[in-house]
Amino acid sequence: MGETPSQRIGLWTGVQAGAFLGLFLGFSLAVVSALTNPDELVQLVQFLCLTPLISAVAIGPFLGLRKAPPRPTEDPLEVVRTLLEPMNEGQGRWRVLSHVRGDGRTVRIDLHQSRQPLAIIAATLPVTQDYPIRYIVGRGSAGSRQPELRQQALGYIENHIDIGRRRRSTSSIDIVPPSAIEHMEATHRMHRRLFYILPIIVFFAWLEMR
Repeated sequence: MGETPSQRIGLWTGVQAGAFLGLFLGFSLAVVSALTNPDELVQLVQFLCLTPLISAVAIGPFLGLRKAPPRPTEDPLEVVRTLLEPMNEGQGRWRVLSHVRGDGRTVRIDLHQSRQPLAIIAATLPVTQDYPIRYIVGRGSAGSRQPELRQQALGYIENHIDIGRRRRSTSSIDIVPPSAIEHMEATHRMHRRLFYILPIIVFFAWLEMR
């Protein structure tokens, strides 16, 4: 059980990302151009068409050096189903085939109808070091099938998983692997840098076109 080492996202993906950023920047510069020099249609078109191309060539190779999220070497669904096979409770109760599903990466485990939901969580928490898992626990309201299930599962997970790796939604609890957290943090850092740099470029462009 595990994931392949992280690889670079590649030159082509980096060029695409650079072109997308250039499209946003070009549109911003085109708006500034339209407001300051409404008669300069050629300049407006150049901003819209040339900026994405220049951005793709200039920063695309650098973006291509970013690490991609590691890809699993095994099917996470099969890994979890094999692990939970001994916990089958028979027809009409909790079963692996009906309560454990996946989409190729995230495994969804429905804890309803199980007599041992905390044992299922305990058995699968180590798997979250490599694969994301979503526990279906219901809303926890009085009208739910098992109103106590959500609080029981949440209490156990909070005692064993760091807050940065767990996500709560209306009827489920998601646990993400550390590698996914690192990738998201790196992406957020890049977005923050762009958030500061792009307005500065637009501001100086506005000063130049006044």
